[in-house]
Amino acid sequence: MSARAESSQSALDWLKWLVVVGLVGGGIYANWYYQDASLLYRILAGVGIGLVATLVGFQTERGHNLWVLLKEARVEIRRVVWPTRQETTQTTFIVVMLVLIFALILWLLDTLLGWFVSSLIG
Repeated sequence: MSARAESSQSALDWLKWLVVVGLVGGGIYANWYYQDASLLYRILAGVGIGLVATLVGFQTERGHNLWVLLKEARVEIRRVVWPTRQETTQTTFIVVMLVLIFALILWLLDTLLGWFVSSLIG
């Protein structure tokens, strides 16, 4: 019995994804067709169609899994220990200094190799 329910759910998911594709395609076509209309109205219509397409997409199994993933990611982000302003400033300073040091080393190496090649070639 569950295989039958899963099969009908899968068929419904494909139908929902077709609706999403139809909404997005229709929105793009409507934006082109009504290009002489006010930009504000076209943007509002596009946002509305995008929201409806997103809501229909979240009704599918993959959409539901994506929603669960986003909620879990939000929980994980709250657990992160972010660096203080002082730590960020110090780390940035160290990175900039190392970039400058390596740039100087590469410039010197390029100059020496250029001088060596030009002295060989004459």
